[in-house]
Amino acid sequence: MGKRLTQIATRTGDDGTTGLGDNTRVSKSDLRVHAMGDVDELNSHIGLLLCEDMPAAVRELLVEIQHQLFNLGGELSIPGFELLKPDAVLALDQALAEHNAALPKLQEFILPAGTRAASQAHVCRTVARRAERAVIALQGREELKPTPRQYLNRLSDLMFVLARVLNRYRADGTVGDDVYWKSERLARGETPDAA
Repeated sequence: MGKRLTQIATRTGDDGTTGLGDNTRVSKSDLRVHAMGDVDELNSHIGLLLCEDMPAAVRELLVEIQHQLFNLGGELSIPGFELLKPDAVLALDQALAEHNAALPKLQEFILPAGTRAASQAHVCRTVARRAERAVIALQGREELKPTPRQYLNRLSDLMFVLARVLNRYRADGTVGDDVYWKSERLARGETPDAA
């Protein structure tokens, strides 16, 4: 594969437009550019998460997710193109089932907090949701394959589960826990449905 980037500062975007992979130019405020940017931001946040200490299996999973998000960004940058395959969604389903099975069942809501790694996983979760909303907005304007939307939806769920995994992980072998929401209604013994 030849070199793809020969010049970083091209100045072609000074007019408020950017080039897509099919050589068309669109406004930087275009829905497609928003979706591409949110996916790129998500990938960057996962890169930051990878700076933290974590189980080897989680690290390997996150690295694979980064590659799939790069595929997703490439797909979004070329209208009508497909790079992200349905198998990538199935891989997230399998990871969700595996990691969720090892966690205790949630009885309460949890806060996006705990260890730095878990907190960063929650940031990834929320950015994944924003990227999903951006893809859905783009889908409202033009036809897209379902895989990008499904992948981001599943990834957000997985990041929630991984945040819980990371809150339990300790390099010394001890086990941590989630940070639970202190609900006054729950403290009084009321169910969420109580009036």
